[in-house]
Amino acid sequence: MNDCRNRSGQDKFDVAVIGAGSAGFSAAITAAELGVKVALIGHGTIGGTCVNVGCVPSKTLIRAAEAVHGGRAAARFPGLGGSVELSDWTQLAASKDDLVAELRQKKYIDLLPLYEGVSYIEDRARFAGGELLVGDAPIKVGKVILAMGARAAVPPIPGLDSIPYLTSTSALALDRLPKSLLVIGGGVIGVELGQMFARLGVAVTICCRSRLLPEMDPEVSAALQSYLEAEGVRVCAGVAYQRIDRAGEGIELTCETLSCDSGDHFDTVAAIKIISAQQVLIATGRRANSDGLGLVEHGIGVVEGGGVIVDDYLETTAPGVYAAGDVTGRDQFVYMAAYGAKLAARNAVQGNQHRYDNSVMPSVVFTDPQVAAVGLTETVARAKGLDVKVSLLPLDAVPRALAARDTRGLIKLVADKATDRLLGGQIMAPEGADSIQTLVLAIKCGMTAADLGATIFPYLTNVEGLKLAAQTFDRDVARLSCCAG
Repeated sequence: MNDCRNRSGQDKFDVAVIGAGSAGFSAAITAAELGVKVALIGHGTIGGTCVNVGCVPSKTLIRAAEAVHGGRAAARFPGLGGSVELSDWTQLAASKDDLVAELRQKKYIDLLPLYEGVSYIEDRARFAGGELLVGDAPIKVGKVILAMGARAAVPPIPGLDSIPYLTSTSALALDRLPKSLLVIGGGVIGVELGQMFARLGVAVTICCRSRLLPEMDPEVSAALQSYLEAEGVRVCAGVAYQRIDRAGEGIELTCETLSCDSGDHFDTVAAIKIISAQQVLIATGRRANSDGLGLVEHGIGVVEGGGVIVDDYLETTAPGVYAAGDVTGRDQFVYMAAYGAKLAARNAVQGNQHRYDNSVMPSVVFTDPQVAAVGLTETVARAKGLDVKVSLLPLDAVPRALAARDTRGLIKLVADKATDRLLGGQIMAPEGADSIQTLVLAIKCGMTAADLGATIFPYLTNVEGLKLAAQTFDRDVARLSCCAG
């Protein structure tokens, strides 16, 4: 590992990257490949959120929980029975830690010596007096790329600061599982971890202000809630948090349940509810790590939630300073962080030539069934004033789901009514995430629903559901024989 911690302030770098996570590494490697001298400045565990405390540890534990559930669910096939139980949480957690350490070493630490143009500095960075300081020493640098990532956002619930609460980071590092868990937040992190812990034997309650996965269309939210409740997860949607207190060896959340109007707005108080649990997990989003670096004083604009303001080229309001990844407060997915960081590095080195484009950005929620989406939802499309048509296909119309004896889910497509051009879609299905890239490419290439419906798909696959959903715009696929579409 190249390390310039002890170098003098006379060292000059073409690009300094602040943050050594997914975005930081992507930016540093890209800049080095363009032939410039790069300082990669990290503080804390190298590798950032995804490999250490986010994607990798959560997804391996989610898969373990799926294995437990899969054993119990085998009875859906006539003649099968049995069950799988969690026998040793400590051993399972240790295997998670081993995987994290292995990937951190292979995909981060071991990569640094391969790029001679990158010098790694382990220290805090900040702007002061018009200079970039690393520790207390200034370094000379041409351009700067901010890639500090984000952390769990903590809502201002009265009493929360006086109780021990979990975030996604600490929840994945528990020494022992609680008997019961209250999850505050019904977004991606809340539903993923809520279902995971429930399948591992924890009594889980999920509370949220709106509905589950509010960025998805209501049909998806309602279906996911029904599947979670069928597994024993208690869902309290549409609540206003009043306060949270210690109660014996656990906690109590006092909240108001709200009634919903014809849309997604919850406003009228219907009842007061008290929810008890041994522990509470805060899963109300992420806040950019933009504080304490002197950004505003350096002329770098920051929004109220901490996100660094950038233009289409990922340049901040301070010329020559760029930002990418979670620190921008948008598109907080590791692959978008890596993509944005590459563009930021190219623009920093070559001039602003590359625009950031998230118009066909896929997203995946690793619940079971999985929820994957790309493009516009019907809700967003209509809010934009677009005249759209929609196709809604239940998964029991997909032969693969019938063969698997698991018809949980749906596929929804959105298309322009006049041109038939595909605008977006959502896939809710077991392993449905693996099909979303087909829809990404269809939208990116300007395909119409008719084009997608006329494309040959292999039989008895999940992705065949996209073809059937496309055909559902103008015909009843229930009237077709197998493969007749």
